[in-house]
Order: sequence, then structure tokens, then C-alpha cells
Amino acid sequence: MADHKPEQLQQEIDRLKYEIETLKLKNKKLKAKKKYGLVWEEEKEPEKVVVDCQTRLPILKETPNKIITNESDPTNILIEGDNYHALSVLSYTHKEKIDVIYIDPPYNTGNKEWKYNDKWIDKEDMYKHSKWLSFMEKRLKLAKCLLKDSGAIFISIDHNELAQLKMLCDEIFKKFVGILIWRKKEGGGQADAYFATEHEYILVYARSDKFEWLDEVIPQDENNFNKEDDKGKYRSVKLAKWGNTARKEDRPKMYFPVKAPDNKNVHPIAPDGGDGRWRVGKIRMDELIDVELIEWQKKDGKWILYEKIYFEGDGVKKIKERSILYDMAGTAEGTKELTKLFGIKDLFPNPKPKELIKYLLTYSSRKNAVILDFFAGSGTTGQAVVELNVEDDGDRQFILCTNNELNEKTERELKKIGIEKGSADYEKEGICQKVCYPRIKKIMAGYKTSDDEKIDGLGGNLRHFRTAFIDVDHVTRVSDEQRIKLTYHAGEMIALRENTFDEVEKNDSWQIFTSGKRYTAIYFKEDKEKLHDFVEKLSKHKEKVALYIFSWGKNEYKNEFAEYKNIKVLDIPEPIIEVYREINRL
Repeated sequence: MADHKPEQLQQEIDRLKYEIETLKLKNKKLKAKKKYGLVWEEEKEPEKVVVDCQTRLPILKETPNKIITNESDPTNILIEGDNYHALSVLSYTHKEKIDVIYIDPPYNTGNKEWKYNDKWIDKEDMYKHSKWLSFMEKRLKLAKCLLKDSGAIFISIDHNELAQLKMLCDEIFKKFVGILIWRKKEGGGQADAYFATEHEYILVYARSDKFEWLDEVIPQDENNFNKEDDKGKYRSVKLAKWGNTARKEDRPKMYFPVKAPDNKNVHPIAPDGGDGRWRVGKIRMDELIDVELIEWQKKDGKWILYEKIYFEGDGVKKIKERSILYDMAGTAEGTKELTKLFGIKDLFPNPKPKELIKYLLTYSSRKNAVILDFFAGSGTTGQAVVELNVEDDGDRQFILCTNNELNEKTERELKKIGIEKGSADYEKEGICQKVCYPRIKKIMAGYKTSDDEKIDGLGGNLRHFRTAFIDVDHVTRVSDEQRIKLTYHAGEMIALRENTFDEVEKNDSWQIFTSGKRYTAIYFKEDKEKLHDFVEKLSKHKEKVALYIFSWGKNEYKNEFAEYKNIKVLDIPEPIIEVYREINRL
């Protein structure tokens, strides 16, 4: 590496610049010490997985656990590992590419439901709020960078950290959309001293004003509003749900009687003539009736309900969605779903019901959205996305991130029988390998119930990755050897970035992935002797090729192969290192 002393000098200059910028930021923070707002002991006990990233750069390694049911469908992603490491990788592969984030983080109740530096956090920990805020702040800052301008994040939480989380999100996301209140059960628990706690909260924040809460697509043309009464022109929308999710079984709480003008009860009818469900819940229906936005029509002796939607100027006047979700499925339904899939009770504590996630995604994302859940737990978000795609012929893609942690009770029991952390038997009991991955596999590929009933799969593709690491001196001073090693091992994360997952070739000089429609190629070598032959090989493909070439700096080869119209040249590994340096600055 003697020939690269100028590069080593440049690296030292970059390191000093980085340290100067870091000191400037610290000085700025000290000068701007808060007198009002959210303040906590940020550095009382730094989080180990965060500090480790200064000398260990996260990468991905694919496992053999892939699921392919239809190669033309989008590929969904499951990343097993600490979500801080997963978010660091995604900061390179998916910056500003995510449409919707949903997370259900630990609620910090003090009941040992989450770990900080390998220790379960309990009620006696004096710094439990500070640790939780430090833990959440770092992940939410990374999450913000992943969202598109039109993107939004939904965060489930209860009263323990609601106030602190809202103040934290106000600082990070700026664009507060609102708080949804979800009625998760009827009646409170034993721990409720004064009030029966039946609800949780969902905080909603957007990256910018470009976020839209989607509703039924209604033409914005006055000609489409072909009815009129004393309130103006309107069109009618049938209130009985129609389509794949129109059955009573899909949303039982949206099957209820409504009094017709002749005082008879009217129930929703499914497309097959059986019991259906309404498009809205009972509270919403009562509101529509109260403000006289129901149109009644009688056909073949049966009453049919329509919602009146009025035209006003250049838009449509509608009742806004309510912020209280009374008619949604609760935690009991989430538990029943897991029991049905695995035939085991209490497999995972308080899983969110898929109906809640489907509701949020229906109104916040389009059919080709990319959806991220980096507290994936039992995998409810993955199931919700697969089912939504089936219901409306969508092409949504999910990315799930979860560790493979055990709960405190299981960890204790395994220790008693001599099964230590890190062993294969221990790993099999972790949340990713025991619940999340098997759940997605069952939903996509089908399964048999405990009663030997065969349930058909819904289809879908999945690639399963685990986080791994490249050791470096420090993120600010990565040696030449370490840069080459990073390039050689970054293939899977580059393939994820380009959405090309099938490896077709790898040797000492290069690696090639394909999706069938395009190629991703990586040239590892400092020695460029074989590079032109490699480019000639790639140019013979009609499909587009993203070619990543090892270089010591940036844009070293950007214009060198401009004559090959199907090849786009990118640098490696400097862009990855730059991303990780920026994350460490945060």
C-alpha cells in the first residue's frame, strides 16, 4: 500500500476534520443548553450497540431461509439483528425510499420487557426513562432519514412514555399529524388502580406537508357529482363494503343493524349474498345519520345505504376520520391469530392485531408502497402487508427488522437447564427464529393447523438477512486493507440497495447479482487489470447494470465508461463509510 501514502494523508486530514466538526457540535450543544423542553441523562450509560459502530461497520449476510412463490412479485425483507445496526445498513440502502413506518417499541413499563446494554430494565432502575429516550432517539433519527418526503411514521405507545415520546418526536420530525386512540380491549386489568385502561395511543408524524391521508379516490370534477339537494351537488358511495374484505368475519365489529326509514333493521350484505360488513364503524355511521349524510334507496324490496359526498368549489367536502378507533380489533384478536397459526397459546405477549396495521396502511400508503417495521416482533406488519396485497391486488413491499431476543422468563428457564446464550438451541427460541420468520413463511407458503387442516398460502417472496460486521480501526480512519475487505463483503447490502438478490457469479475480482430485469455488479480489486474485460462482459447484457467499482475516493470512474449506455458506474466503499460517519456524528 506504499503507493497510496497521499490517500493515507487524506484519511488523516478527514479524521481531523471529523473530530473538529464533532467538537464544534458538542460546543454548540453546550451553548444551546435547554432551559425548556425534553432533557435527560443522555451520556449516563452510552448504549453499547451504538458505541460498537465506531469500530465495527454493519453489513448484511443472507441466510438460506428465502421464500419464493412468484418471482414477478416484489421481494420482502427480514433483517435479523439489533435494529440500530439494521437501520444503519438501511441508511445506505434505503435513504428516502420508505413510504410508511409502523413501530410498536417497548413501552418501558418496568416489567422487564426490553434490554439496555444486555440488562433487563425494571421499575427500580433510576435511569429507565433516560435510557429509553436515548434508545429511541437514535433509532428515530435514523428512521426519519429513511422516509420519503411524502412518508409518515406511526408509533404505538401507552401512557408510560406518551408525553416524553411526543416531545421527542416533535423535535425530530417537526410535522405532527395527530394522535390516534386505539381501544385495545373492553375493561381494564388488575393493575388499574383508578380507571379501567382500555386504550393505547398511536402517534402519527410526517416527514413534510406532502404526506396525504388517503381515502376513497373521488373525481374532483363537478360533472361527476350528478345529484343535488338543498346542500348542493353530491355523489353517492355505497356504505356496504364490496370486495375481498366484505365479509362479516373480516371485521365483526362492522356488522351491525341500522334503522331504515320504515323502522326496519338493515344489515350489510356481502357480494356472495351472505353477511357482509359496513365501510364504516358504528360510531361513524351514527355520525353520518346525525348530520343527514345518508341516502336511502330501495331495490328489489331491500334498503341500500349510501353516503352523500358533496362537491364544494374545487374539492370534496367529507367528514374527517375520527381519531378514536372504537371498532378496531383488539389485542385478543392478535393473540387468537398467533394461536391459530402456531397452535400454541401465549407465544408472544400482546401482539398487535393485523386489522389495526391494515387500517393504518390502507389510508397512509399506495399499492406500491415500501413499508418498514423496525420493531417487528411477531411479524404482524408483514402479515398485514401480504393480506392487503391479496385484497386489492397491490405490490407493497415490507421490510421487517427484529432481534432474536428471548423474553426474560424463557431466558431464565434455558439458563437453568444449561442452554447458554449464543448456542444453536438458545437461538431457536428467539423471537425471529421461533415466531417472526415462521409466521411469514406460514402466511406466504401455507401451513397445517393443529387439527391437520390445510391452509393455503397467500403467496409472496421473502429474503432473510442477518447483520454482520467488518472490524475497523475507527469509522474516521479506515485502513486500505479494511476498505478492500468492506468492499468484498458488502455484496448483499448492495444487492438490497439495487433490489437484485440472485447471485450469478462471484470470484476474487467481482460479484454479480440479478433480478432477471437488471444486474448489479461489484468490482473488488484495487488492481484494475481485469476491469475493462469485466465491463465488456457486462456491456453484452441488454438489461441495465449498476456497476460498483472499488476506488480510494469519490467519482474516480464516474465518466470512464460513459460509452456503455446500459451501465451506471458507482463508487464503493467510500459512500458506505460516509453514511456510517454521519450516523456516528448523530
